[in-house]
Amino acid sequence: MAKTIRLTVAQALVKFLNNQYVEFDGKENPMFAGIFGIFGHGNVVGLGQALEQDPGHLVMHMGRNEQGMAHAAMGYAKQKRRKQIYACTSSVGPGAANMVTAAATATANCIPVLFLPGDTYADRQPDPVLQQMEQPNSLSVTTNDAFKAVCKYWDRVTRPEILMTACINAMRVLTDPADTGAVCIALPQDVEGEAWDYPEYFFQKRVHHIDRVKPSERAIREAVELIRRKKKPIMIFGGGVKYSEAEDTFRKFAEKYGIAFGETQAGKGTITWEHPLNLGGLGETGGLGANTIAADADLVIGIGTRYTDFTTSSKWIYQNPEVEYLNINVSKFHAYKMDGLQVVGDAGAALEMLDEALSATGYHVSKEYEAEVKAAKEAYDKEVDRLYHIEYTGEDFVPEVNDDFDFKAAAKEFIELTGCSLPQTTVLGTVNECIDKDAIIVGASGSLPGDLQRAWRAKSVGSYHVEYGFSCMGYEVNAALGVKMAEPEREVYALVGDYAYMMLHSELPASIAEGKKINVILFDNMSGGCINNLEVGHGQGSYGTEFRRRNAKTGQLDGSFVPVDFAMNARSYGCVAYTVHTIEELKAAIEDAKKQTVSTLIDVKVLPKTMVHGYGDWWRVGVAQVSENEKVNECYEKVMKPHYDAARKY
Repeated sequence: MAKTIRLTVAQALVKFLNNQYVEFDGKENPMFAGIFGIFGHGNVVGLGQALEQDPGHLVMHMGRNEQGMAHAAMGYAKQKRRKQIYACTSSVGPGAANMVTAAATATANCIPVLFLPGDTYADRQPDPVLQQMEQPNSLSVTTNDAFKAVCKYWDRVTRPEILMTACINAMRVLTDPADTGAVCIALPQDVEGEAWDYPEYFFQKRVHHIDRVKPSERAIREAVELIRRKKKPIMIFGGGVKYSEAEDTFRKFAEKYGIAFGETQAGKGTITWEHPLNLGGLGETGGLGANTIAADADLVIGIGTRYTDFTTSSKWIYQNPEVEYLNINVSKFHAYKMDGLQVVGDAGAALEMLDEALSATGYHVSKEYEAEVKAAKEAYDKEVDRLYHIEYTGEDFVPEVNDDFDFKAAAKEFIELTGCSLPQTTVLGTVNECIDKDAIIVGASGSLPGDLQRAWRAKSVGSYHVEYGFSCMGYEVNAALGVKMAEPEREVYALVGDYAYMMLHSELPASIAEGKKINVILFDNMSGGCINNLEVGHGQGSYGTEFRRRNAKTGQLDGSFVPVDFAMNARSYGCVAYTVHTIEELKAAIEDAKKQTVSTLIDVKVLPKTMVHGYGDWWRVGVAQVSENEKVNECYEKVMKPHYDAARKY
């Protein structure tokens, strides 16, 4: 008979997590670094008690907001390339509900995070308890059922013995490169404290091997035949290449056959910007280089990409009538997209097999195509140089907005209020030039991810960390803490807009408590600038996207701008903060921030509508087909409808 250990469910869970390990390419490490937690009545005397009694190697970090701490956990796992992760615990009710957004962010980005929300009583005797969500149609439904829609695996431990199968299945998903994401194990607060005789073998050291799955020989043969038929291929460097740690294999493959590549948000920054075949961001937020080549490519080799609408420009950007798709992905689901040839397997293993087979054919792109790629790269680099050194004069800066929007009036008001006229691209260029080569930037929402994918020059491996699978506002500052915990020796900069900062920056004070210095560079244009630009650019007025006071005369939010002193806010948490008005002040602030030992914030007032605009891209949005505004009608008929008709495929 197996030996047993009498433990509570929470104690057994902590013991189990301490004994999970991951092995990849011969390297082994503990799967869980620790637990982020905000304790309430639903988990403090259960999981909290277990961690206080015997945490093992797990480190507990106290969050300030459940969503924020879970973003920090995701930032950690993403920066660790999914080889080490955190768990997150909260009380039942609003604490658990707060984590749902973060779970969705993790799943959309294929990042493993374990969620351990407290739950209502399994025996139902005290019902309805504090923070319980009662549903008349089913008493078994709780707040935690909301996790089902946003997690890759979901379970509820209603009896102590259920913990064992729940944990094993959780590990199955958390370590599966093809189907990972958020995992939720809901813990009823009475069951957390219940004791059971667990078999000792449940707590044995388990090593979860992340194997390099190889594609079939048949798929490789068909891939070689497809490549040989094509004259103008382009590769997509997706996040799957990064998580496979296959960047060197990818780079050598590209160089050997002369195939240029564009980057997705998840892949960018894994091969540095100056590589002659690296054409930068691709698609809706792509730059001049990759989008120029993509438009006439006759073969798209997508490696580790989910083919989001931003990567494909709503399935429009690849305009060559002969274009075909070769999809290398460990996920069969993603490999089937765009009706491409599916090569299902690990990015590194697949590229090695493809290289071996293709090498025997003597394939290489033509000299003429090499010249096209070289010209596109040179034009792209020249354009980025221009963006980095724009000076606003009030006359030569003309945003791409409709005729009804008076940009100069808005700019004049902003300048008079702030004393600043810094274009966003110039600020980005200055930051790029002034931060250390190995520094890491973190971004997620607004206009900044588009500007970063189009124009940011990543100078070292792992220096670009942008969440764009869910584009979750509030990820930036909080994930920066997780990134710093993952790589404490590197400087970390959260690049965030004013809107996203105000939405969620809860773990900025947590960074002070943890002694983990992060730097926040805040781009304040007194608006949701990205969406404001979107609506105005599609024929509408500026409605509900600028931070303006309620106008007593009109009853609308079209009064004066509402200024905010973000530097003062940061100082209240214990940060060192700066307010800058000029490029010289920005450079000085960056240099001084490097010397600090606590978190910093640089408040930069950035002129509205000075983000980077598109380069031969298109994005399908739901423009009204009929409107009383002729500008909207014109936009639909002349811009949206023709593009939509051309992109109607797959």
